[in-house]
Amino acid sequence: MTEKVLITGATGFVGYHLIEQALSAGLEVYAAVREHSDTCHLKSFRISYVNLNYSSVDELRSALEKHQFQYIIHAAGITKAKGEAIYNRVNAHFTRNLGIAISKANYKVKKFIFVSSLAGIGPLSDLSRKLKDDSAPHPVTSYGASKKLAEQYLSEIPRLPLITIRPTAVYGPREKDIFILFNTINRRLEPHIGSFKQQLSFVYVVDLAYIIVKALFSEVVGTSYNISDGKIYDRYALATFIKKALGKRTFKFHLPVLVVDLLASVMELLYSRSKHAPTLNKEKMAELTAVNWACEIIHIQNDLGYEPLYDLEKGVNETVAWYKANSWI
Repeated sequence: MTEKVLITGATGFVGYHLIEQALSAGLEVYAAVREHSDTCHLKSFRISYVNLNYSSVDELRSALEKHQFQYIIHAAGITKAKGEAIYNRVNAHFTRNLGIAISKANYKVKKFIFVSSLAGIGPLSDLSRKLKDDSAPHPVTSYGASKKLAEQYLSEIPRLPLITIRPTAVYGPREKDIFILFNTINRRLEPHIGSFKQQLSFVYVVDLAYIIVKALFSEVVGTSYNISDGKIYDRYALATFIKKALGKRTFKFHLPVLVVDLLASVMELLYSRSKHAPTLNKEKMAELTAVNWACEIIHIQNDLGYEPLYDLEKGVNETVAWYKANSWI
């Protein structure tokens, strides 16, 4: 019989690519979606849908026992929220509930993969080092802190067949946040925040989804891995490759950090009565102005045979081609 995989966060950017890779691996895919989620973009996939109540361990356990998923990829979460409590509830407490449900289910889940974030460790303050899988965490945002808390919760649950994956900045087809820069450059504008030196890392979504699905079938348990394409980029690399792919010349300018910080404060004020959080806010500034997001990937290369197929230039080329084909730019 075909083995089943449950993918949470299935309607999201990364979730779409996880579904694609899981189907390619011959798995029967169950996508966990909210009751009113838009699933139109998933219609081409032959998948099943389930609704999960992450607030209830008992209901989660019942759902697992009903469907008997052999594998679970937990990619659900929020990247923008109005306050620490919301981040912690969705990203940490719900993750803990799912982990407890897995540990208490009356059958054995073969592998549980938690998609965390490099933000859970946080950036380095100098350019002389790389973030390692076991680097001491010091997240600079509530989002990062919630991912760190989720990892802590899962580490305290016995009998979890757990692998934690911490991707750096993920880009690719269907991504909407970094897309803002693609769209801005397409309009021939190239803004940069400050002019200080930075080291950045990226991972193309197809590489990320591929290694997550591959990890399902590994013997590794109880290990955490940082994920990037293995290279280090300066602050201008992403814009440079976008310009090249679009064939555009831009007006390049540097905005003082204080000015952008003020803009972030204004955006928070404008959104103060909205249920949504702005893309640019004070916490996001802490990530955007961090000096060093470079990370080491040697362990996942050795343990899981991870070999990224895309560097930033190749990934940007494919991303631009998709944005154009789908009339995003």
